[in-house]
Amino acid sequence: MYIHQDKAWPNFYWDDKQLSEQLASVRHRQGRLIGRMEALGFDLRAEAVLHTLTEDVLKSSEIEGEVLDKEQVRSSVARRLGMDIAGLTPSERHVDGVVEMMLDATQKYDQPLTDERLCDWHAALFPTGRSGMSKITVGAWRTDSGGPMQVVSGAIGRERVHYEAPAAKRLKKEMKAFLKWLGGNGGMDLVVKSAVAHLWFVTLHPFDDGNGRIARAISDQTLARSEQSANRFYSMSSQIREDRKAYYNILESTQKGGLDITAWLEWYLGCLDRAFDGAEIILGKVMQKANFWQTNRDRTFNDRQAKVLNRLLDGFEGKLTSSKWAKLTKCSQDTALRDINNLLAQGVLVKEIGGGRSTNYALIG
Repeated sequence: MYIHQDKAWPNFYWDDKQLSEQLASVRHRQGRLIGRMEALGFDLRAEAVLHTLTEDVLKSSEIEGEVLDKEQVRSSVARRLGMDIAGLTPSERHVDGVVEMMLDATQKYDQPLTDERLCDWHAALFPTGRSGMSKITVGAWRTDSGGPMQVVSGAIGRERVHYEAPAAKRLKKEMKAFLKWLGGNGGMDLVVKSAVAHLWFVTLHPFDDGNGRIARAISDQTLARSEQSANRFYSMSSQIREDRKAYYNILESTQKGGLDITAWLEWYLGCLDRAFDGAEIILGKVMQKANFWQTNRDRTFNDRQAKVLNRLLDGFEGKLTSSKWAKLTKCSQDTALRDINNLLAQGVLVKEIGGGRSTNYALIG
């Protein structure tokens, strides 16, 4: 029996006493982190938010097996936040859609979530009306015209059904109850509410596709409400991506269990706690970037050099070579080598010792 088939559905319950110490610890860390980040200067705080939201969008899509271009996501987020950043990359329509959904959830956290708004999010995720090669119902609840909504893994003929969602005919009533509860002002702690909302929504699975990403957006919106801040300094989606196997396991066991969701809440709070650790890494990168430009404030860099240096400071994927420099800055190989040699002479870059025919370069320090 699935959880939504329980006669008492959706009357979830949990052991407050068992969760109290863990929740208090998470709330304490949450408050300290927000305080530290809010104390940063405006530019550093904006850089931290940009980094966090970029990772959030990337990792939430990765959980579902979709790999987005990091620079496109970063550029899309920066444009929508009104940040003045040089060298922004044009972004594709589907990338903008994912970013628009996430920003609508977090920047407008104090606005009620309605079925219309959810359908707008879904339409933004699937601007072509397709998921991969399959045509899907977009901006409306699923119809189950092709059979029941199931979460399945395994090769054809060896499929394993992990979960089967409620029938489509139940969705109008079920979603009305969910949204009423979500918008209510009961005494539930909002961090706990974010965990319950995530589970409840993904259990209903109201859309043909994109339910996981929308569930995580709802979590982020509720966490933003708990902080009364649109600034995001940690990424729950990034941590769920790290713990993806455990995430699917706890979801499956909870959805096949009773209405006592204490185990799910314990896992969620632990995941959130680990997400705060990730925020420390983001803060470190932001401070490293700020310190670099402060240390090198008296040096002169051309636009190409500034662009690549920022890419390296933001976390360049792979090794930097002269060929990659030329491609990134849209210049010739000779110009790329002149730029690089200038930075080598200034003591900003260093040649890396390694195999292969290409010479690699890295920031000093």
